[in-house]
Amino acid sequence: MTKKRNIFEEVGTEAPRERPLAQPGAIDRAARRGARDAVRLWLMMLFLIVAAMLVIGAFARLTEMLVPMPDWNPLFGALPPLDPGDWLAAFERFRDSPVYRGETHGMGIEEFQLAFWWGWGSRQLAPTALVLWAVGFVGFLAAGKMPKGWTLRLFGLGVLIVLLGAADWLVGGGGIAPPPFDFLSYRMALHIGFGFSLVGLTAWFIFKLSRSEADLLQARRVRDRAGYRMGSALMLLVFLQILLGSQVAGLYAGRAYTDWPLMAGGFLPPNPFYIEPLWRNFFENHALVQFIHRMNGYLVVLVGVVTWFVGRKSVHRRTRRAFDHVALMVVTQASLGIGTILFAAQWPIAVAHQIGAITLWTLVLRARFLAQYPVQQSTIRG
Repeated sequence: MTKKRNIFEEVGTEAPRERPLAQPGAIDRAARRGARDAVRLWLMMLFLIVAAMLVIGAFARLTEMLVPMPDWNPLFGALPPLDPGDWLAAFERFRDSPVYRGETHGMGIEEFQLAFWWGWGSRQLAPTALVLWAVGFVGFLAAGKMPKGWTLRLFGLGVLIVLLGAADWLVGGGGIAPPPFDFLSYRMALHIGFGFSLVGLTAWFIFKLSRSEADLLQARRVRDRAGYRMGSALMLLVFLQILLGSQVAGLYAGRAYTDWPLMAGGFLPPNPFYIEPLWRNFFENHALVQFIHRMNGYLVVLVGVVTWFVGRKSVHRRTRRAFDHVALMVVTQASLGIGTILFAAQWPIAVAHQIGAITLWTLVLRARFLAQYPVQQSTIRG
């Protein structure tokens, strides 16, 4: 039976077919299934490599496994000595270097070989991180899987890895560093600063990629402003404490004053300003550097407790739990710091203190992230 047509309908046209409605968030869900999850996994691997570099570097330094490598290239590393003649030449270069004093003075060639292998192995991590970043970055771009708006962000990670590799080269005595970076504590500050910046930025990107852009946009509208501000303040204080800790590590100042809460029987250590000019005491004076590290540690604990009280007022359960974890880790890290002092920076507790620093840094960033982008749940407190 022929279907009747409307007199205003054009001849030869078919009745319009119903089109399926576009599903909201379909593009974003496709991105999550493809690029976002893959990029997040790639960043997790980068995070673990850089964290391992920081921990193994602390172990090598604390166990006197830190030896100079004059031929070390910050990007591509160097081949280790391959025969007895090469080992002897490397050992002679070590004996002629400024590092051959204090803790390492008198080291024999067998001890040098063991220290060299530890140092050489730990310094493979920076080139490994760079290769992993380059393969992932170029691969995602070439496949067209890079999430929109993430190209420059992830390129910045590569720049930080190069800077970290250069700092690792300086710490290892790979070249002749100009003053003041010929002093280990300054080089340590560069190395730790770039390392923790890279860990923190990578962690932040992992947090953001774990949720869709639509979810983040919606969550930001109900962010906990007070928690975010306090989380930001604590973040800056923790990063400063990490840099101060690098100064203590570079000077081996953790072995200088092993009483607590006093220093050499007093609140202020003896001779806190004996170096000329005055400003150098804040970076090169063992006593003053450790004193400042202690004082800022107390400030971290105080601000951490205040931040916890503020974070506990959030209506979002996961945000509250994140601040609970921060408070617990602040107390744990402070206890590890005191233990490091009392046990004269023996490597097991000092390495645990370094792991604690990475953990606290990551947890503070996570709490700050969840205050800025809360996971919306029931507002009933529980």
